[in-house]
Amino acid sequence: MTNTREQPAVPVADAYAHLISFLDERGVPFHLIDHSPEGRTEFVSALRGHHVSDAAKCMILMAKQGKKVTRYVLAVIPGDSRVDLAAVKTLLSATYVSFASPQLAEDLAGSPTGTVLPFSFNPALELIVDPSLLDHERIYFNAGKLDRSMVLDTPRYIAVAKPRLARISVHPTS
Repeated sequence: MTNTREQPAVPVADAYAHLISFLDERGVPFHLIDHSPEGRTEFVSALRGHHVSDAAKCMILMAKQGKKVTRYVLAVIPGDSRVDLAAVKTLLSATYVSFASPQLAEDLAGSPTGTVLPFSFNPALELIVDPSLLDHERIYFNAGKLDRSMVLDTPRYIAVAKPRLARISVHPTS
């Protein structure tokens, strides 16, 4: 899939409303948490009152396959992990993988940096979830806003998001 700068499938201002509508239409229960504005996983997890590992950390990646093909990935990993760019590179048979620029990430995700949803509403954005996220009963994430988060049961999230599951994170050693 060759992509240039894509227009967002969901405008930034509407990502929250689109998410709520998407879940309501599918009968997926969720819980909302209002908190001080924060987009950094370790800090917002404290505000929400849960372990960082229960957060769904969402990052937009750019993967090059040679010089002519560019793919974009929404990588979702546990909040206490970091994305393994080498694993993504291997998974996608890419020649180069990096984080997308903040502006491109916002355009592709349809929400501001720090509020990227663990759902892809843009056909140019492939959703890949690390299976270690399934070890958590529920996931927490900013819901398209810096001051509002959502809690979803992990099995329901996987059922409606329909991600590709692949090992794409490096987990902390204890």
